[in-house]
Amino acid sequence: MQPLLRLPLLCTFSLLILVPAQDSGSGPRGPDPALPLEAVTVIALRHAEKDLQDPRDPELTEEGRARARDLTRLLRSAGVTHLFSTDWRRTRQTLAPLAAELDLAIEVYSARSLDAFAKHLAGLGPGSVAVVSGHSNTTPGLVLALGGRVQDSVSLRGTPALADSEYDRLFVTVLPAPGAEHPPSVKTLELRYGRASAPK
Repeated sequence: MQPLLRLPLLCTFSLLILVPAQDSGSGPRGPDPALPLEAVTVIALRHAEKDLQDPRDPELTEEGRARARDLTRLLRSAGVTHLFSTDWRRTRQTLAPLAAELDLAIEVYSARSLDAFAKHLAGLGPGSVAVVSGHSNTTPGLVLALGGRVQDSVSLRGTPALADSEYDRLFVTVLPAPGAEHPPSVKTLELRYGRASAPK
């Protein structure tokens, strides 16, 4: 009979060794301290070259399509999480190659309320990287609404705009992380991509 009694006692002893003892404190430990919040980055640009023969809703020219491919090469490894475009063919086509490369949907926004759209962008999740395709007369306004800066703009009916010949300017605006207690100032970096635009 003894061998039959030893097996249960051995199993019980083994379980006591394998199962960790419960903490005698007030309860389970809380999560580790939160990691530093990540900033939201907005990359704003004007649509690529358009076909001037269609004044209503023009498509991109071959040169414009080449610039859209240049944009894809530039941003394919930039951690892009969101794509936004106005509801025009030229702005959507500018982001189409990047959307296909990253398997992201292009979300439509209204350029008539840039302040509201800027608030929406600022409220994206920490670490978000949004690419926004707009127009010569809306891209500078969006950067300014985000709190960034645009240099060397022209005036179009009293509002800042890009020169009509400029298609290669790209504005990277880094916003404070949502929820940051002491947010740093907004930073804007201007880049050029693709074939150089014609002089103003």
